[in-house]
Amino acid sequence: MSNANAQHQHIDIHSAHASKVGFDAAVTILQHWGCKTEAITNILRVNRSSYFAYKSGKKAFILDKDQLTRISYILNIHAALRQFFTNPENIYGYMSMVNHNPYFEGRKPLEIIEAGDFGALHEVYNRVDQLRSGGWA
Repeated sequence: MSNANAQHQHIDIHSAHASKVGFDAAVTILQHWGCKTEAITNILRVNRSSYFAYKSGKKAFILDKDQLTRISYILNIHAALRQFFTNPENIYGYMSMVNHNPYFEGRKPLEIIEAGDFGALHEVYNRVDQLRSGGWA
């Protein structure tokens, strides 16, 4: 494959491979944030048996648009934290820290998203993403 073709390679986000890579990355991040299995399954909107089957790698799966969007939010929250903080304690600990800024009002970001509400995940993503542009979440 030439460099020109490699630069324009199409990635099918609806493939089993893309689902597996995204799922694995999101689970790793959520575990680093301190999430337990129940919270992870809620946040990613997968049932418990599917979660363990997906983690084992023995079952191919294709995630739906909602699940892929949830994974995108997790990956982008993580990217924003990596851009804003330089130390791993804050990169991975921020989501478990009490936050007194507007919207959080003394809650931890993980407390807000662990029930799996899509709107809450979206709002936490927006607030954390503001860190990138000098805002405060």
